[in-house]
Amino acid sequence: MQSIVHNNQINLVNSLTSIATEEQNLNTLDIDLLDSLGVVTKINNEDQKVADAVKKVLPKIAQAVDKIVNAFNKGGRLIYIGAGTSGRLGILDAVECRPTFSVSDNMVVGIIAGGQTAIQNAVEGAEDNEALAVQDLKDIRVTDNDVVVGIAASGRTPYVISAMNYAKKINCTVIGVTCSPNQGVSEFADIAICAQVGPEVLSGSTRMKSGTAQKLILNTLSTASMIRIGKTYKNLMVDVNASNKKLNARAIRIVMQATECDFETANKALNNAKLNAKLAILNILTGISVDEGIKLLEENYGFLRKAADKVL
Repeated sequence: MQSIVHNNQINLVNSLTSIATEEQNLNTLDIDLLDSLGVVTKINNEDQKVADAVKKVLPKIAQAVDKIVNAFNKGGRLIYIGAGTSGRLGILDAVECRPTFSVSDNMVVGIIAGGQTAIQNAVEGAEDNEALAVQDLKDIRVTDNDVVVGIAASGRTPYVISAMNYAKKINCTVIGVTCSPNQGVSEFADIAICAQVGPEVLSGSTRMKSGTAQKLILNTLSTASMIRIGKTYKNLMVDVNASNKKLNARAIRIVMQATECDFETANKALNNAKLNAKLAILNILTGISVDEGIKLLEENYGFLRKAADKVL
């Protein structure tokens, strides 16, 4: 039994040599000899490579956005699933979509191996639990209308690959987000997004460059998809949920920016529209009532610019 365990450990160690994120970074071999400025400069030099790596996969990201928009238009969801840092980044992006775009809790969903506990604490064995991944998707009643995004910097996390495999079997669109090419996540994806950021400053510490790349990609997927379904006007977040004082002030400012009106006009219109910035803007731009605005926006699938153009 011990020899089997020993051999499995050897195989696992050897398998790491094929993973780009596990390679040793030749640019930071002396990082432990540097002063604080030297250390942070090394880190920053490596971080500057991330945006370029993401730029190279923009066509893939755009393809994924088209699939997500299509899913949203059919009542489907965007579902992120990952383990560790990758899972936390998915949850972060999902949670932030709700106040930013006033979408339901179920429209963008984040799942992490190990559940809620794993958001703050490591859950032993969770990332290797293939059955758990399938059950987690079943628990949220995933359907073929949904887009499932498997996130794994290494590209080989068993939990993530299992989730993607199950999603494919039920005909979901499956997207892979990774930083290491030629691994399972890319093989199981309909659209494989692989931002090759190179070796980490600290070998295998994928919360760094890989995590930054993943966050950029997820932010882009959700934001671009929301723009494509009418959640913005120009570059303004007109569907922001004014749920606290800060967001209420932001909503007022958005109305002012969109219409070039003063504070009093924006505040009055926003209150009349029950804090719906999109309706307040439409009212100021066109003069139509809130009730008429609701109907006009529905007819134009929530696109404020299209609705306003129908009147102006």
